[in-house]
Amino acid sequence: MRLLNTARTLALITLLIPVLGCQKESESVVSIALHPTNANILYVATNDAVYKSRDGGGTWERFPSFSARRVTTLAIDPLLPATIYAGTMGDAVYKSPDGGQHWLPHNVGLKEHVSFVNQFVFHPTVSEKIYIATTVGAFYTKDAGREWEERMNGMKEVHIVTAIAMNPKAPTTLYGGTTGGMYRSEDGSMSWKRINNGLIPESELMASMALGVNAIEIDRMNPDTVYAGTTKGLFRSTNKGEQWERIGESLPDAFISSILLHPTEPSQLYVGGPKGVWKSSDSGKTWQAVNQGITTLNIRALAMNPKNPQLLYAGTNGSGLYRSTDAGATWAAVPLTAAPVSSQ
Repeated sequence: MRLLNTARTLALITLLIPVLGCQKESESVVSIALHPTNANILYVATNDAVYKSRDGGGTWERFPSFSARRVTTLAIDPLLPATIYAGTMGDAVYKSPDGGQHWLPHNVGLKEHVSFVNQFVFHPTVSEKIYIATTVGAFYTKDAGREWEERMNGMKEVHIVTAIAMNPKAPTTLYGGTTGGMYRSEDGSMSWKRINNGLIPESELMASMALGVNAIEIDRMNPDTVYAGTTKGLFRSTNKGEQWERIGESLPDAFISSILLHPTEPSQLYVGGPKGVWKSSDSGKTWQAVNQGITTLNIRALAMNPKNPQLLYAGTNGSGLYRSTDAGATWAAVPLTAAPVSSQ
């Protein structure tokens, strides 16, 4: 019971993070979704709306409200990129089959009290198979969101799942980040095993403020290597989470909100948090700040173009969206100014 209360406390903290500093529309960017093959197309969610650009951020469409609550995460189907999914706070999942022009709820099987959808993860070759992390657990669909089923066997200690990652070479292997540390599944989420060795001692896990996992990244070249960005630092495992080590202890803030790994040069990684974007070129041994041009350093979201790792986007909690075309060396603001699109 105490752990559940801890989880609720951490969840409330997480909920407040993207709201802080957003007195005016579009100051807080909570999610960025990049088209898998067309670098000109991207979607952004703010506390107020969902935006789409077809020209790399030059101009934007602002979609009319399709949810009673705000959107918390966006995802593009990697094989059918006209299909967009939106997770919300209090309204569960919405789906658009036509690039955001129309949205419909896709919530059959989700608990009525799914209050916060944190992330979508797609199977790499069968994109109808989707996993979501929510504040009431992990869920799975095999039919592109028509029906969902809970997948929490083995996660009895926690209810709040904050992040999910899938081994790209072995899609039945999944990692679940929670407000009580990390779990791994070897059977497509049918069962989960807790893997907190080196991440957080059991005594701390039961204390008043446990460790929460905000982001998980898997090395595509060597999927046994996994990174976890948490509320208490950056961790790495080289054996599928069996043992974790703390890295990046020189970073100015232990809170890690986002992680990016270069797809073909995994020694290059980025993290985002309350003190900006930081880059390592030596697998996390040393770090440098890469924030030139960013006005507000409180980073909520990071995204890397899948075809061009030099092209990065950063969403902040106070000054909107930024783009870098030189691997983070410099950034330029990308204003989200747009007229609403027609709902017809």
